[in-house]
Amino acid sequence: MMTLDELKDRDIGKIGTPERDKYEFDLRMELLGEIIKSIRKERNMTQEQLGALIGVQKSQISKLERNAKNVTIETILKVFRALKAKVKFSVEMKETEFTVA
Repeated sequence: MMTLDELKDRDIGKIGTPERDKYEFDLRMELLGEIIKSIRKERNMTQEQLGALIGVQKSQISKLERNAKNVTIETILKVFRALKAKVKFSVEMKETEFTVA
């Protein structure tokens, strides 16, 4: 029986390969959208209300909650500030590359 990591190594690529890095990034961005949605609902706020707080349309909030990968860090920070949520970014250096987790 294979572990999840072994399956990902086999089917997506090993950690550090472009395919695996893209998969991991997309997964984090999807989770980020879910986190935003969860906090917004916890605060009893509609997408329209959150959008008004940061100056965007409801449709932009909906899009962000479904897929955060095409959103700027500035917008994400505005959203979390509007939700009164604390944000911490972790930067990991790999040779000459960097990632935001």
